Amino acid sequence: MKTIPLVKYFLALYLFIGIGLHLVSAQNTSDKFVVVLDAGHGGHDPGNLGNGYQEKTIALNIVLEVGKALEAYKDIEVIYTRKTDVFIKLRERAAIANKADADLFVSVHCNAFTNSAYGTETFVLGLHVNEQNFNVAKKENEVIFLEDDYEKHYEGFDPNSPESLIGLTLMQEEYLDQSIQLASFIENNFTGKLKRKSRGVKQAGFWVLHNTYMPSVLIETGFLTYKPEGAYLNSNKGQKEMALAIKEAIVQYKNNLDQNVGDFFAPNVLNENISNKTEPQVYEGIDFMVQIAASSRKIMPRAYNFKGLDPVTRKQVNALYKYYYGKTSDYNEALRFKEEAEKKGYKGCFVVAFKDAEQVVLSEVLKTSAN
Repeated sequence: MKTIPLVKYFLALYLFIGIGLHLVSAQNTSDKFVVVLDAGHGGHDPGNLGNGYQEKTIALNIVLEVGKALEAYKDIEVIYTRKTDVFIKLRERAAIANKADADLFVSVHCNAFTNSAYGTETFVLGLHVNEQNFNVAKKENEVIFLEDDYEKHYEGFDPNSPESLIGLTLMQEEYLDQSIQLASFIENNFTGKLKRKSRGVKQAGFWVLHNTYMPSVLIETGFLTYKPEGAYLNSNKGQKEMALAIKEAIVQYKNNLDQNVGDFFAPNVLNENISNKTEPQVYEGIDFMVQIAASSRKIMPRAYNFKGLDPVTRKQVNALYKYYYGKTSDYNEALRFKEEAEKKGYKGCFVVAFKDAEQVVLSEVLKTSAN
């Protein structure tokens, strides 16, 4: 594969991000909540063939069931990357979601392994944290080799190289908390409602996720290579049940955004080593606030929109709006703000830190000495 220097790759990626986010901000034309459903593989790409089952067929059947259920909601618009057995290039899947200015991108797949591994996994974009996650992403990313012109459109990206994944996290960074929220709802439904084994919410470098400009997840519904799970996923019953669990998670996610309720997640944030001390812990030059919500929709930061919490601050980060309660340089007071927000229903809220109006890593701030 033709390669380019890593620095040039990052510069190109940053430019691409800026252009893409500008286009997204200019195309908000629908009042409906737009969900793009992506059935993995298709056409001459069957996906994995564990125990003789076809990943492309199972993924499509599940996606069609999810879409049918969501289309019953008048305020939800469903768009499919494919509705038949056709091959869709990775870059085209992302382009469909971006052109639609979608609120969510949900890609459905089936897993495979050489041993008796089984269970569901839902991925959000991130650097692989272990070899297994990297291998799952590598398998899905290698679909680009089935495209005749892959060298032109994926120049410098090598699915076999961990280094190529470094830049992929940049695109989805601002949507990570929302992606994790949806992924958690999905996995919770698989375990709580279907009693399936969950292998958890994970991060890995999927190309199709990195190139979308909205919260995005990739669902591995189970292992076709594990005979009982493959048989379940290949059955009408299994496909309908998995689809219903995914659909209900999407609706739950949408309702949370609409109502601005809690259950927001804080990935890679040191979440409050709660102190029993009541005396102030003041950090000069630092503003602590409690993030209570994140949404693609612009909402007035008034108490009546946030269950009586006041003051609420709104900050726009590219196409995403984040909402914060309180403001103080006293970390213990920030923890009290957090406790108050939790009592109002924002169960997943978390403390963040700002310096000179720019967000900084909370754990690094807390390593310094308070006054």
